[in-house]
Amino acid sequence: MENLADSLREKLKDKGYKLTPQRRAILDAIIENQGKHLNTEEIYNVVKEKCPEIGLATVYRTLQLLDDMSMISRLNIDDGCMRYELNTDENEHQHHHLICEVCNDIIEVELDLLGYLEKEIEKKYNFIIKDRKVKFFGVCSKCR
Repeated sequence: MENLADSLREKLKDKGYKLTPQRRAILDAIIENQGKHLNTEEIYNVVKEKCPEIGLATVYRTLQLLDDMSMISRLNIDDGCMRYELNTDENEHQHHHLICEVCNDIIEVELDLLGYLEKEIEKKYNFIIKDRKVKFFGVCSKCR
């Protein structure tokens, strides 16, 4: 985790930002909860345990900054809350998500079967695809 934090610190420094204790606590919360897709309030609650003086507005501003810098990605699962995950390789396409409509569990799908389709679209429409986000909604195995 320290190497990842160092990498993120360098990205912030390169853009003229410091890794303040509050930003570090927010990044740590996201790193420690990888795969959980926490929303802003959940991140705030995790950070508040280690950094009780932090305000919710600071968390919102920091998440916006980290998203603008492509250090994290936002995920909208149509539940009224934006969720966040660490963006570990910004040169790769986002992975896809399976979203359970019963329990709102989110399952990450690493398998990429859309590469061929993407190439065909680029060729046919003379369009450069930089990224894609695919969400599948259904019912997970626990809720069936």
